[in-house]
Amino acid sequence: MRFSLPRAFGVPKRLASIAVVTAFVVAASPAASAAGPVPHYLMTAFTNSSESNMYVYDSANATGFTQVRANAYTPPSGLIRDPSVLRHTDGYYYIVHTTNWTGDTIGFARSADYVNWTFLRTVRVGLNGTTGSTWAPEWFRDSDGSVHVVFSASTTGTAGQFRPYRITATNADLSSWTSPVALGIPANYIDSFLVKAGGTYHNFLKNETTKYVEHATAPSLTGPWTFVGTGDWAGWGAGLEGPALVRLPDGRWRIYFDQYGQRRYFHADSTDLTSFGGKVELTGLSGTARHFTVLREDSGDGTAVPTGTRSLRSVNVPDRYVRHRDNLGYLESVSASSALTTRQDATFTVVAGLANASCYSLRSVNYPDRYLRHYGFRVRLDTGTGDATFARDATFCGRAGLAGGGSTSFESYSHPGRFLRHQNYELRVDWRTSDAAFAGDASFTVTAPLA
Repeated sequence: MRFSLPRAFGVPKRLASIAVVTAFVVAASPAASAAGPVPHYLMTAFTNSSESNMYVYDSANATGFTQVRANAYTPPSGLIRDPSVLRHTDGYYYIVHTTNWTGDTIGFARSADYVNWTFLRTVRVGLNGTTGSTWAPEWFRDSDGSVHVVFSASTTGTAGQFRPYRITATNADLSSWTSPVALGIPANYIDSFLVKAGGTYHNFLKNETTKYVEHATAPSLTGPWTFVGTGDWAGWGAGLEGPALVRLPDGRWRIYFDQYGQRRYFHADSTDLTSFGGKVELTGLSGTARHFTVLREDSGDGTAVPTGTRSLRSVNVPDRYVRHRDNLGYLESVSASSALTTRQDATFTVVAGLANASCYSLRSVNYPDRYLRHYGFRVRLDTGTGDATFARDATFCGRAGLAGGGSTSFESYSHPGRFLRHQNYELRVDWRTSDAAFAGDASFTVTAPLA
């Protein structure tokens, strides 16, 4: 943030396939082969057009972002500036955000699908009262699993000198927090974003005096902090704010930041969090998005799925196959003696994923313009619309079968940790649980086509 005047459930298990930043066969013909888990990048932002509506974006490469939903969340009151997103161990997405230009509160909301959000609570940090300001809260999950929110606070309002503080969750549902603890950073620094690499904590933050994004390190979350990059240390110039980092699959780090005076967004990459390359503009976001964070999630494990015309037989109910009926997905008994239309309904063309070619999409053989996709986590057969949301919801990544035995499981690309499974013989995309029943429900044998 910058100093300026205001402008007009059930609890699923934690999944190893989720990568959260604060921290996924039967071969009868050539099959595509993914090089390990397939990432996608979820971003939450406020925009130049609104401080009270949050936008959600997604990317396959952490560079080109497409809009998932505009006006995805509006809090009951106040602002939605600086929304920071976390995937918690209960499987839900959480955002924390700035609620007002002045005051001592931050806001929380939750979502099962990152599209539909529910207000949770406003938390009073108890630091600066109504005359101060509490800005730019950011999630940070430490290597010990503890969850923190780091924010910037001034005791004298928007014109005051901000310092970074943290609060720490004291329960699993993130509803109870400690009192604020100062990080030990000097005054007049805002927009702290923390990551940990090895045993070192890194804080990228804005020097409000010089308007540069600077870099400090510490051996522990409580400090002491040492500035290792000050002034124009990275060559990005002044007038920057809102740094946020994500780690890429090849081990590099990507930092995003806002050149707010020009309404332009940039990123830069580093292999060691010390030396960064030049800034590269995010042309699709410049002029639109403001102060966002990016969450990387990984789907699948690189298991290759035979492409071409196939059928999917259930592992735990082996006389039943995946099929569509009345445009909904079911698991039903199908055999060589079944009617041709029934066998066709249980036959699909396995093609490269519509949203990511390292994964897969399942196209109907008797309605070749339609694909299996999830909608509200129910699996259905829908006509391809060509939009990014449909492509993501119709893309599944291969994973070694949860039930073993050479089977295959299909993890959702758009919602890592959710798997194609049958429940009461209806096909769904549900959170993985650790029990054997789920493993069987979510495992299939890729067979020769029934039609």
